[in-house]
Amino acid sequence: MKLRTMVWREIFERKNQLGTSFLAILLGISVIVSIKNITHYSEKAVARELDALGANILILPKSASLQDYYSADLQQEVFPEEYVERLTNSDLQGLDNLSPKLSMPFTIDGKQFTLTGILPKNEFQAKLAWQSAGIFARPEGCGTVVAIPGQDAEPAKETLSRKRVIETIGEAEMLVGADMAVSLRISEGDSVSVGGASFAVTAVLPQTGTVDDSRAFAHLHTVQRLAGKDSVLNAIEVVGCCNAISDGLVQKINKLLPEARVVTISQIVDTQIKTNRMMSRLSMLFLVIIVLVGGASIANYMYANVFERRREIGTLMALGAGSAVVLRLFLLKALLLGCVGGLAGFIIGTVTAVILGPRIAGVPVFPMPILLVWAFGISVAILLIASYFPARRAARLDPVSALQEV
Repeated sequence: MKLRTMVWREIFERKNQLGTSFLAILLGISVIVSIKNITHYSEKAVARELDALGANILILPKSASLQDYYSADLQQEVFPEEYVERLTNSDLQGLDNLSPKLSMPFTIDGKQFTLTGILPKNEFQAKLAWQSAGIFARPEGCGTVVAIPGQDAEPAKETLSRKRVIETIGEAEMLVGADMAVSLRISEGDSVSVGGASFAVTAVLPQTGTVDDSRAFAHLHTVQRLAGKDSVLNAIEVVGCCNAISDGLVQKINKLLPEARVVTISQIVDTQIKTNRMMSRLSMLFLVIIVLVGGASIANYMYANVFERRREIGTLMALGAGSAVVLRLFLLKALLLGCVGGLAGFIIGTVTAVILGPRIAGVPVFPMPILLVWAFGISVAILLIASYFPARRAARLDPVSALQEV
């Protein structure tokens, strides 16, 4: 009789005994696949929402504070524009978008506003040394959803309000915040005079509920000339990958720029970090449970199976089957059950995630083929490890002693 035939007969003749133990593995794999699937798309949704909040790392002059930054009183504190080059030429991982800026106050019709100089994306791309820095590409694993080809690109003014990045802005062009536009009755196409220079308003930014609503934005180098401060900045806003921040990105920037003050907007960063960690720990908790409960259940079944079949194993060995054949008999059964459990667990877990994901996490969830590999790996590993010691015990049985038992 072939070994494969013996394994099939063993499974189907004792299916009731095996069912309870196998069910523990099946349900455990299903739960892990469901959580991993929902977590993956939930992290992407959270990251997408966090992107809408803007920068999460601020690089400020050493003596400046967050209060200075938000109250727009930062004009007296500056640092060299060369800091941007240090960042773009470094090997730091997790820098998404950089927005160097210099702010200056100005008055129109007796009302005071802030003019902020920004460096557009095309200025970064014009420098060969900066083109490979990857600061305008979301790093691997950050969770944001990649844009679908064929969809309309996001308008430049929306991009500025979200990520502090704009594709291009001319030396005499200006973007105006929503509150400033209402206060001065400015609309797109109008002209605004600041410090003797005339600017064409190319866009009115959408309402953000921040100090940016009462600001105007122009080309960084133009603002530097108007302020009489050549090649200096008073802030660099960074949209950093939250995973990289939790791995020490802020400390690395501090080491690269010891003369500057590097801070995070903790409320933004902590939201994603805590959410990601909670879901990861939850999936790890279920993994531990399945290893302990499922593994113990399978091991107990295998030990009981060996004990019940002592005479059969003894007869098999007396007929010439060696220890290796007996060992393979039990491990092959475990391998087969592991593959079936992994496949069935993946299917059940994926269906559960697709159905419950929108209700639990509020995001659409789609099947992830990579989780099939996880399901197979975990299921097979648990079954083989749990079955090894009972199988080894069976392979070491003395056939004479086993046949003498009644």
